[in-house]
Amino acid sequence: MLVMFTTIVANLHAQTKAVSKPLFDDPIEHGAADPVVIYNKQQKMWWMFYTNRRALLNDSTGVQWVHGTKIGIAESKDGRVWKYRDTANINYRVNPGYTFWAPDIIENKGLYHMYLTYVPGIFTDWNHPREIVHLTSTDLFNWNFEAVLPLGTHHVIDASLVKVSDGLWRLWYNDEKKGKAIAYAESTDLYNWVDKGTAIPANGEGPKVFRWRNKYFMIVDVWKGMEIYSSDDLLTWTKQEDRILEKPGSGVDDQAIGGHCDVVVNNNRAYIFYFTHPGRTKDKPAIKGSFENKRSVIQLAELHYNNGVVSCNRDEPVSIHLVKK
Repeated sequence: MLVMFTTIVANLHAQTKAVSKPLFDDPIEHGAADPVVIYNKQQKMWWMFYTNRRALLNDSTGVQWVHGTKIGIAESKDGRVWKYRDTANINYRVNPGYTFWAPDIIENKGLYHMYLTYVPGIFTDWNHPREIVHLTSTDLFNWNFEAVLPLGTHHVIDASLVKVSDGLWRLWYNDEKKGKAIAYAESTDLYNWVDKGTAIPANGEGPKVFRWRNKYFMIVDVWKGMEIYSSDDLLTWTKQEDRILEKPGSGVDDQAIGGHCDVVVNNNRAYIFYFTHPGRTKDKPAIKGSFENKRSVIQLAELHYNNGVVSCNRDEPVSIHLVKK
């Protein structure tokens, strides 16, 4: 009986122990960013996909290191401790030096769907096409190309997908040709999409849409923290006055603003996975172009909702134990 009791106590302690800061640092490139988290039913593990920025690259131009990127994968049994797994095998490489950015992934009827930003090469500036492509997988590791989405322009990034109802899906993205507004498209089958125009005339990127507390929320990265919008119908959006992840935290590598996030709602709690550039603090910024200036890590915090306002204390210890879906 004593051994059983000790085991139970140890398991409870493991489940409630606060996560480390940073939550995850890619051991290959040290440039993890733009995370999305999904449960892998075959592996019985949680998988985190992320843009694998090349922070170690000696880049005199300033932007090559954020091109030529693959999609990294980290895994965890419960969301608390993450270990590097591999890079995703994405079978869409139509250009030399192809670039993958910021996927969003959902599962529908046993098939995984990825909506991925694709850039046709490695470039020294930002003046090149960017598309959102649709890929499918049965195991979350090997991905087959389905189509390029017919969206408003050829400068679109950062997909976020939600099932509105049976037979209707909605996808939000950043339209760079419309002042980086958040636009959206709709589909009845996840394969054929109709662009619907601007959803929010905001200047931001990395929209993340999710349902929590009987409302829909959209978090948008505005490069000075995250703006939060709420909606009852996924069409009319109201912006919250206060931003989150703007003020620096005190944890390791958490003194810079939070960027492009994912939100996992599990057991009625909402966890925000975001990235930081630890070397881009306001008080002691690293030299531009240096490894310390480029490197990025994944952090984790919990969202709270009181009196109609979403808040986030990034210094609050976070205990997490994700249950499978």
